[in-house]
Amino acid sequence: MAEKYQSREERRKQVSQQKGKGNKKVKLSIKRIFLFLVALGIAGLLIGAGTFAYMVKDTPELDEKLLKDPISSELYDINGELFAEIGSEKRDYVNYEDIPKQVEEAILATEDTRFYKHNGIDLIRLGGAVVANITEGFGAEGASTITQQVVKNSFLTPEKTLSRKAQEAWLSFQLERKYTKQQIFEMYVNKIWMDSGGHGVATAAKVFYGKELDQLTLAETALLAGMPQSPANYNPFKNPDKAEKRRNIVLTLMHKHGFITQEEMEEAKNVDVASTLVPEDERPTGDIPYDAFVGHVVKEIKAKYPDLDPFSDGLKIYTTLEPDAQKYVEDILNGDEIIEYPDEKFQAGISLLDTATGQIRALGGGRNQTVDFGFNYATDAKRQPGSTIKPVLDYGPAIEYLKWGTYHTLDDKPYTYSTGDKISNWDNKHMGVMTMRTALALSRNIPALQAFQEVGEEKAKQFAISLGIPLKEIHESYSIGGFGGEDKGVSSLEMAGAYSAFGNNGFYTEPYSVIEIQLRDDTKLNMKPESKVVMQDYTAFMISDMLKDVVRTGTGTRANISGLPLAGKSGTTNYPDADKKKYNIPNGAVPDAWFVGYTTNYTAAVWTGYDNKNENYLEGDEQKIGQRLFKNIMEHVHNGKETQDFKVPNTVEKVQIEKGTIPAKLASEYTPSDMVITEYAVKGNAPKEVSEKYNKLETPVDLKADYDTERNEIVLSWNYVAENANGVQFEIYAKKDDGAEELLTAQAEKTLRMKADYGGYYTFKVVAIRDEQKSDPATAEIQIPDPFIFDGEDDEEDNGNNNGHGPPWGRDDDDEEENDQDNEDQGNEDQGQGENPDGGEQQGGNQDQGQGNQNGGNQGNQP
Repeated sequence: MAEKYQSREERRKQVSQQKGKGNKKVKLSIKRIFLFLVALGIAGLLIGAGTFAYMVKDTPELDEKLLKDPISSELYDINGELFAEIGSEKRDYVNYEDIPKQVEEAILATEDTRFYKHNGIDLIRLGGAVVANITEGFGAEGASTITQQVVKNSFLTPEKTLSRKAQEAWLSFQLERKYTKQQIFEMYVNKIWMDSGGHGVATAAKVFYGKELDQLTLAETALLAGMPQSPANYNPFKNPDKAEKRRNIVLTLMHKHGFITQEEMEEAKNVDVASTLVPEDERPTGDIPYDAFVGHVVKEIKAKYPDLDPFSDGLKIYTTLEPDAQKYVEDILNGDEIIEYPDEKFQAGISLLDTATGQIRALGGGRNQTVDFGFNYATDAKRQPGSTIKPVLDYGPAIEYLKWGTYHTLDDKPYTYSTGDKISNWDNKHMGVMTMRTALALSRNIPALQAFQEVGEEKAKQFAISLGIPLKEIHESYSIGGFGGEDKGVSSLEMAGAYSAFGNNGFYTEPYSVIEIQLRDDTKLNMKPESKVVMQDYTAFMISDMLKDVVRTGTGTRANISGLPLAGKSGTTNYPDADKKKYNIPNGAVPDAWFVGYTTNYTAAVWTGYDNKNENYLEGDEQKIGQRLFKNIMEHVHNGKETQDFKVPNTVEKVQIEKGTIPAKLASEYTPSDMVITEYAVKGNAPKEVSEKYNKLETPVDLKADYDTERNEIVLSWNYVAENANGVQFEIYAKKDDGAEELLTAQAEKTLRMKADYGGYYTFKVVAIRDEQKSDPATAEIQIPDPFIFDGEDDEEDNGNNNGHGPPWGRDDDDEEENDQDNEDQGNEDQGQGENPDGGEQQGGNQDQGQGNQNGGNQGNQP
């Protein structure tokens, strides 16, 4: 028993010893892991610190001047010449102690509620932004404080990179150490860009409301506080609806953070934005050159790089502007020397592009503009395009998808939409069968709808979208420019972009005004959009060739420029019958008139009309002002420049079509020249069938002209031995002596009798006809004898010369004179014999003979 116990004790000791060794191993492992983690943390800190140090090594120094004054940006034209600086205009500066508490609270509630609690970086906001950036992608949400925004707008580029964010954090930390919160807030309030309100809240208060900061209402304050996030979008002059929505968000935030009560918030939200603004005729004007173009430059930059501020970031902006063209456009719009406008309210929007590149050369933003960066009629006005849409939605897609040739025939006849609603032409008439070319040149609506229906709505829509026309819907009424629903219309710039693709062999480039931006650190940002093929070259060429007819012989002749290979399309829109009745609009008046056209060098789109189309409308020659604007501008920009014609691509072949054939047929060798038209076909798709409409019929044979002496009639007879003589008739032509040829009759019989004149020489021609077909003529001649003419010597010889079987060959004027003399001598002899007393009977006989000649002559003249 003892040994057994002893072994148990030993066993316990052994187990205990083993457990101790295990605990020591676990403790050792935990210690090692801890030390590893500490080492890893230290390494991470060192690496992070090193990385941070590397990122911030090129951080610029704090510059007090840059903190307070925005840096103007320079704009260069297409020739690399400086033409404008923006952002250097005067500002109303406000010190911190003069900033109303309400203004400060509105900005804090909107931009940075914890501004007075952090040290330049808000870690709480940063944490939320980090989560959003991980889940939604880098740059999805920002956590910038007011301090960071001051730093970014003063020293850094707008790129959303880790390096820039590190520099921003480092500079923000330094800024907070060097300046007080009040000083930093003052910098922010005076630096922010407020679109046409200029720099700073104080300046904006005067521009938008005509007030000092301390005179602003709560609603006005909230609107200004909400603008810096997107100044152009929330500009109340341009976009009062968007500005009101943004203002209401600010008011909600002010209430959420306890700055205002529920009642104050609701009362301010009920204020109409437009009613609080400075009246339009009292708004300040600026002196920025070419502001319509510059304004679009700013929009383009903000659309692609929202964090860039062209008014304070000190950018070098290289644009597509052609100064001479821009100046001419502005001069022609704002003067009456070239175009006489009906009144001051008449407006126009003009877009001029380089056809090959899509670069904007000039923008006509409107007439009598009084505000810098105001409403731009070239880019902002969205109006129905009328017939200018037909190449885009109807005939372009028909060529692209159905491979129609320019000769494709359509029927301008009474017609309806698929709904059964009637569609009519502008003149309420129908012109029957015509080619696609003619239908486009004469701007016929019914053939356009037929083409649209053949293509199909979806294909037509996609074709238009590929040309930069942003359609959201598609209906048959769109085929003639009657947009509706979500599609309120198109801009002049969009139409110019679409047409430029036709002039550029099917390549579309979205119109652009900025080529490149150079930042303060010399970083260059490429702004050129990519060109893309949107149609076949045969589509582009055939549309261009047909549109040349519009200006030569169609509805756009007032836009034509002699000697310039020019293509273009006119367009007008109509008033609904209900509106005409409601607003007492006269017949023939239109709300919009367009002209869009191009050469291989330039493309221009011109819209004309009025802001309020129910109060003002275009009548008569006013509807042609757009064409005259187009012509003058294109003449000016093409002066001294060589302009190539549109080149026929290898995918296109020229064909000779017989006019009026349905479907189109090739002209035959017999088709009359005035019935042959030269057209274009997609290679391999030209008509194969040759028209037989004008093929020659067989010529009549055995044509004879005989004289019936008893009845004094000519008898014509012939035969016709054609293989197919069904429906054939014969036209009989006659010519007497040296007279004119006359059509006697058209008949099916192969004989004809007609009265003859004694002594007449006749030429006959018989032609077989059937519809438009004709034969070569069969001919015959006959000389009718005159029995009362004798030479007094040889009656047999006289009779032989007047046997009626041929013309008097060899007879000339001298012979006739000799014969006349012989007859005269013979008469004298007879007269002498008559004077003989014994010759009374002879005298009487001569008198009878004379009477007989007279009677014979009268008989021959009877019908």
